[in-house]
Amino acid sequence: MHIPDGFIDAATSAGAGAVTVAGLGVAAKRAAVELDDRAAPLAGLTAAFIFAVQMLNFPVAAGTSGHLIGGVLAAVLVGPWAAAICLAVVLVVQALFADGGLSALGLNILNMGLVGGMGGYLVFATVRAVLPKTRAGVLAATAVAAWSSVVLASAAFALEYAIGGTVDLSLRQVIGAMVGVHALIGIGEAVITCLTVSAVLASRPDLVYGARHLAPTLELRPAELAS
Repeated sequence: MHIPDGFIDAATSAGAGAVTVAGLGVAAKRAAVELDDRAAPLAGLTAAFIFAVQMLNFPVAAGTSGHLIGGVLAAVLVGPWAAAICLAVVLVVQALFADGGLSALGLNILNMGLVGGMGGYLVFATVRAVLPKTRAGVLAATAVAAWSSVVLASAAFALEYAIGGTVDLSLRQVIGAMVGVHALIGIGEAVITCLTVSAVLASRPDLVYGARHLAPTLELRPAELAS
């Protein structure tokens, strides 16, 4: 999913970079309002977890492998705005170690952080709204959204390639290789995301942004007066 240097032309990369900077600016403002003293440390832990797990590849088919993107995972745990910042931080650090090109950094953040993460959270919120308001409903919505986020990110790449691709491959080949393979990778994304969200829900449902309705409500009652 990481786009290397030179795969997309400079004009398209610059345009994607401008959109990404604007999107992250909005995300930073919204995240500053939404994150409280409890959620802020979780955002940092989420970014570190995604960075570590993205280094692990799982086999898909015919010698192809995939890895976690983590956009929906972050969005469900800390909210879509903070998730975009988490993914941006992860992708910047990875680009410094040549995992994704520096000139393509805007493209990668746009695809995985904004389209994948925020678009995936929109799918999550839509599916969650029609499912029972239970833990199982949250996990089912998470699975659908996690799979969708990978397909959305790969489709965004195919569109960018159609606009400014520099490699001698037909658009049909690129769409087949990206969207088709990533539809399978999305299954692994859904499994890893659900397992992680389920683990957090089991211990601290009050910290999960996408499942705040599951947190128990505390009711304060005045002490009975002694007769």
